[in-house]
Amino acid sequence: MSKLGNLGARLYRGEVGYDFVGKRKIWYGISILITITAIVGLAVRGLNMGIEFEGGAVFTTPKTSVSVAQAEKYAEDASGHDAVVQELGSGGLRIQVAGVDTAKSDQIKADLAQEMDLKADSINADLVGPSWGEQISKKAWTGLIIFMILVVIYLAIAFEWRMALAALIALIHDITITVGVYALVGFEVTQGTIIGLLTILGYSLYDTVVVFDSLKEQSKDLTKQTRWTYSEVANRSINSTLVRSINTTVVALLPVAGLLFIGGGFLGAGMLNDISLSLFVGLAAGAYSSIFIATPLVADLKETEPQMKALKKRVLAKRAAAAAKGESAESAAVVRDEDDEPDDDLPQDAAPAGVVGPRTQPASRGRGRGRPSGKRR
Repeated sequence: MSKLGNLGARLYRGEVGYDFVGKRKIWYGISILITITAIVGLAVRGLNMGIEFEGGAVFTTPKTSVSVAQAEKYAEDASGHDAVVQELGSGGLRIQVAGVDTAKSDQIKADLAQEMDLKADSINADLVGPSWGEQISKKAWTGLIIFMILVVIYLAIAFEWRMALAALIALIHDITITVGVYALVGFEVTQGTIIGLLTILGYSLYDTVVVFDSLKEQSKDLTKQTRWTYSEVANRSINSTLVRSINTTVVALLPVAGLLFIGGGFLGAGMLNDISLSLFVGLAAGAYSSIFIATPLVADLKETEPQMKALKKRVLAKRAAAAAKGESAESAAVVRDEDDEPDDDLPQDAAPAGVVGPRTQPASRGRGRGRPSGKRR
């Protein structure tokens, strides 16, 4: 078995672990900082909306020796507006100029033909109205709102309302960061961007639901024991699914990274950037939020319940009593009263939340308490 497979098995059994939930204030702070940066970038720079949303003209030229930079200068001089030029696989150019009407479009076409030494008839000009982009935007927002409402309802039924609320916050977190990155980078927002944003919602929810499902199973009858608090069980759930989350995220990010960095960056296929950037940032943010945001939020919300507060007090009191008797911290974490019921859902040899690295097996329950071994008579 590979090292990663061994690590995953040990994480699942609770033999090793990292205290994600215990350090949640750090993750909250990082997320708040990133979100504020994204919002500021969005407010200051704004989104570079594509021609589909602003309206304008698109000119497609045949194969030409004119460079992208030269064509951009020709188009901006002719129109008086910023132009976006992309090189096509056929050797031609696609020139976008926003905010022009039919009369202006004909003039720009003639000027481009003259500057690029092409026949005017060989340049194809298409006008795009802003109404199409407005309709797409409205439908996208409607679909997003309906999607989130259905997700909240489903998670509230399948799990509970606290998990539904945490998942919703994580989704908003992912979308905000992705849109903010678009504003900071300055990539053009097209219909491909909208498709990418809607696509990442499913990926973001996948890892979150996997952790929630593990948490639901491990927290059954939690108040009947005094070994673990809810936060510690939540932390165990993250660790037990950590390798799965990493594997699925890496596998999903590799082809998207190929589109973004190789296709869009190295090969110059700029149109691939529209959808690949939103997918890349959204997938990475979704994996982060499922581990560092959603589950810690559930733990915070859950431990406001009176029964969970009482459980935490009992667990801490028992550990303090065990520590006062000179027992080790690990033994104190698993010590139990003589009349405690065994916990079938929680492994007996699992490490307490926050422990990183291997640990020894806890001492047997009946040893070291002044009773001889063997059957009692």
